[in-house]
Amino acid sequence: MKVSNLSRQRFRACLSSVCWLTLPVAVAVFLVWQERQFRERLATPPDDIAPLQMVPAREPLEAASIAIVFGLTTQATPRPSAEPLTLQASFVSTGSSKALLANAQGSRLYQVGEQLPGGSVLRRIEPRQVALWNKGREELLTLAPSEARFLKALESSVDSRPVTTTTRFLRPFPGQPE
Repeated sequence: MKVSNLSRQRFRACLSSVCWLTLPVAVAVFLVWQERQFRERLATPPDDIAPLQMVPAREPLEAASIAIVFGLTTQATPRPSAEPLTLQASFVSTGSSKALLANAQGSRLYQVGEQLPGGSVLRRIEPRQVALWNKGREELLTLAPSEARFLKALESSVDSRPVTTTTRFLRPFPGQPE
């Protein structure tokens, strides 16, 4: 009896070893089979996809038409500002430009978009002038000439092209309310 029990134990051990070895091999064979099927499906395109057609290029939209839709119109050059302000200096940079404006209460630095004491909004800062938006129209405030010439205009050593900002489509129609 002891021999038969010993042989049964060996048989069970051998069977479990074979099972443990065949399991990873079976999984590997299954994964290789799945990968092969996947690659075959990638190589042949499905029949239900329609062939690609060339889409014609769209023509660019006309800027004047878009401006009219948004209530903007082209007008003549802006007029001088009627605000009781004087432009003492303008600091123009690519990051944040500032303008030194003075009124009866004193001087202060303003940035684009800030409201000024007279109710207008600082719209654009250029080297020799600033543009204000006042009561639905654009006004210009030019640099006040200084007798003492304390602040002198310096020419930049870098490419000194003037700042060109178009105001072509930035004015509402005269008849529209604000």
